[in-house]
Amino acid sequence: MAAELEEYRRKRRAGRTPEPLPDRAHPDGGGDDTFVIHEHHASRLHWDVRLEREGVLVSFAVPKGLPTEPNTPRLAVHTEDHPMEYATFSGEIPKGEYGAGTMTIWDRGRYETLKWTDREVSVVLHGRRARGKFVFFRSGDNWQVIRSGATDDPDWTPLPDKLAPMLAVQGRLPATEADAEWAYEFKWDGVRALARVEGGRLTLLSRSGSDVTATYPELKALGEQLASTQAWLDGEIVALHEGRPSFEALQSRMHAGERRARQLSRHRPVTYLIFDLLHLDGRSTLSLPYRQRRQLLEGLELAGPNWQVSPSFAGGGAAVVEAAAEQRLEGVLAKRLDSPYTPGRRSACWLKITELRTLEVVIGGWRPGEGSRAQSIGSLLLGLPDEGGLRYIGQVGSGLDEETLRTLTAQLRRLRRKTPPFRSGLPKQRVRGVNWVSPKLVAEVTFKDWTGDGRLRAPVWRGLRPDRRAEELIR
Repeated sequence: MAAELEEYRRKRRAGRTPEPLPDRAHPDGGGDDTFVIHEHHASRLHWDVRLEREGVLVSFAVPKGLPTEPNTPRLAVHTEDHPMEYATFSGEIPKGEYGAGTMTIWDRGRYETLKWTDREVSVVLHGRRARGKFVFFRSGDNWQVIRSGATDDPDWTPLPDKLAPMLAVQGRLPATEADAEWAYEFKWDGVRALARVEGGRLTLLSRSGSDVTATYPELKALGEQLASTQAWLDGEIVALHEGRPSFEALQSRMHAGERRARQLSRHRPVTYLIFDLLHLDGRSTLSLPYRQRRQLLEGLELAGPNWQVSPSFAGGGAAVVEAAAEQRLEGVLAKRLDSPYTPGRRSACWLKITELRTLEVVIGGWRPGEGSRAQSIGSLLLGLPDEGGLRYIGQVGSGLDEETLRTLTAQLRRLRRKTPPFRSGLPKQRVRGVNWVSPKLVAEVTFKDWTGDGRLRAPVWRGLRPDRRAEELIR
């Protein structure tokens, strides 16, 4: 038995693995010019680069695959030599065996040797997917690999480190005559997240740019599905309750630490609904029209236990809005079919069409603002009549313009009192720093929904209702 294969055979059991187990190497074999790269979905996804050398395949496990940009080093773990028969092997290594998982041939072809020593291996690969000069070199106790020189593709654009999401504006359903120029998507009640995938590794970024990957460990496998595909995706993370997205159900996941997130992922899993593609394999897609980005996205065939591509409908906006209302979804997003993706900007090419509720409420106090609002109102505490006082239902700060703030401040100061008018529902953390007022002023707000504990979801100020008295409002 050839010494080069002793470790290979020691790690494998005949009859328990489909891998080839020859008795000896082939020292008089080929011309030391064959290579094969296996995509290995083991406990952690990696790529095995195997180079023919003196009758065996000298092997390196590269966790993120061969680098796509010049002079970008990646870890390369020098593993045991493999037999030449492995150059054509693919299959499923059974659970419990060494290297258990799916092994497929990612690329194979011929290579040229430029240098081969105990500390450096420099080769030029001539494959279908792997092409160019690569250098494997020792770095301390490990090996690394870099691409030397430019890529074969002069138009290759590196995957950006960060991107910001494009934002929509509030709008109405496009006119019937323009309906065919728009696509319509359901608006999901979740949190926005961009996904960066490189070398089979997923990074999730919130709308603000924070890394939230550890918060949603069940989405990790999306990166493994894309494998060597480089991409930026845009989508919404949702938690389902009784078959529908629920923002309340998502709350426990959004603020969980890494350990708690792993526990919650097993019995309160999230789903990533993907609706756009911003970069794909060395090409920015930002300037492409929406319809073309969607075609590329759907071509990736992304579907898994915790992710899927969100549906999009060209035309038929009224029917989509009706369907969203029937399913009690948050609303609809209308997107122009010819619109580019403008990171970090609001655009009238994307319209939020939501069915908001209105409610008449009583003002029970105000909290001072910050910054430019330091001498004025930051938010208003709202309530509805209840036995012996008000039931607290939330606070509103959005929609208050400068003129409204001046008028309200003067009115509320005349109604000041020392004790809160709320008899129920007021959290202790909402008490500090509040100026209490007699429950006299009635206002109207819009809001999206009620929370489980009886609060307004995303209220927005509409204005005072001097024609209404607090006593008239429905409890």
